[in-house]
Amino acid sequence: MGDMSGPYVIRGSVSLPEAELMWRFSRSSGPGGQHVNTSDSQVELRFDLAATEALPEVWKERALERLAGRLTGGVIAVRASEHRSQWRNRETAAVRLAALLAEASAPPPRPRVKKKVPRGINERRLREKKQRGDTKRGRSGRDW
Repeated sequence: MGDMSGPYVIRGSVSLPEAELMWRFSRSSGPGGQHVNTSDSQVELRFDLAATEALPEVWKERALERLAGRLTGGVIAVRASEHRSQWRNRETAAVRLAALLAEASAPPPRPRVKKKVPRGINERRLREKKQRGDTKRGRSGRDW
């Protein structure tokens, strides 16, 4: 089977360590002909997020907090079974895990700073509303 195209970069110079990835293979569901009953093409990739030393401590804390619902004992699992070949499913699972960790360990967005609406803009808005009301009022047949 050839080498995988790793290392899978999470962000910057931080990447998934191949030694900490746990792979499990099983039979995939769906069509595939005679080959489907003999090949274990579905891939489950597990990564112990709680015990890893590969991520900076701040990233690790953020990821543990944000992925709390997906973790089982500090371990995150990703499955891939879209492709018929195990190798392509391995690639897909590893890329998906790297993307998930990149998103979960990203810094929080900067808080939005509320700004006051300038007086001129507000006055113009009110003036236009008044004109619009006058236009509508002028459409009725009666004199006001």
